[in-house]
Amino acid sequence: MATIETEATSVTPKGRLTIRRHGLVTRLTHWGWAAALFFLLLSGLQIFNAHPALYIGQQSGFAFDNSVLSIQPIRHQNGEVRGMTTVLGRSFDTTGVLGVSGSQEQRAFRAFPAWLTVPSYHDLATGRVVHFFFAWVFAAAYCLWLVASLLNGHLRREIIPGWADVRALPRTIVEHLRFRFDHDGRYNSLQKLSYAAVLLVFFPVMILTGLTMSPGMDAAWPWLLDLFGGRQTARTIHFVVMLLLVGFFIVHIFMVFAAGPINEMRSMITGRYRVDRRHEEGKAP
Repeated sequence: MATIETEATSVTPKGRLTIRRHGLVTRLTHWGWAAALFFLLLSGLQIFNAHPALYIGQQSGFAFDNSVLSIQPIRHQNGEVRGMTTVLGRSFDTTGVLGVSGSQEQRAFRAFPAWLTVPSYHDLATGRVVHFFFAWVFAAAYCLWLVASLLNGHLRREIIPGWADVRALPRTIVEHLRFRFDHDGRYNSLQKLSYAAVLLVFFPVMILTGLTMSPGMDAAWPWLLDLFGGRQTARTIHFVVMLLLVGFFIVHIFMVFAAGPINEMRSMITGRYRVDRRHEEGKAP
């Protein structure tokens, strides 16, 4: 998520160039998203705990058989309570993590454990307040980034992949699997495709499905219900995209450490990024 300016700003004694990689708007929105998504995740799990099940369709309840996920404490015939996660009709014992967590002396019968929710205790009202506040922070940061990226050409140059990026994808994947990273300050094909998916698909879907779960927004924009097939389906999509973003975050952090955390963090804080001088010398004039 960077605005890359390839001109050198300084040359180190070891023959490495320092270039301007990330623009101010990119850095501000990056850290804004990081903070917002952290609180959105934990407060969202607090909200999920109030009704730990997902459905497909407009409605849910005892009269409907449209559940695709549930996380519940189940009491067995011997009186023992176990955490049971059911996905598409298949049940898994997840005691200790999901459904039932905590020590034997302090058992908690909730879908997600206390350490994964904000607040840690059961408080749906506070969870909703935190979630809605950071949802607007997230949406505002996204709108700021989108407008700035359209105006300065960042979206066209560095995010949207071209045919050359698609052709280079197999080679880039192999290089990443071998932990070989080309430090020239520009996005490779794998980065472009993953960032395009996150920024142009996942983020908009998260915002729109969040709006679809609001009765007020459904009254103002009834087309949202048609777009996502109902409020319950929107809630399920919202949850699935959350899982995809968590997976992206884990891979993203791993790649930051694999590619050089000091250089990567410096570029996202100061905008400056160090590259090997040979990359600049090898460019066509």
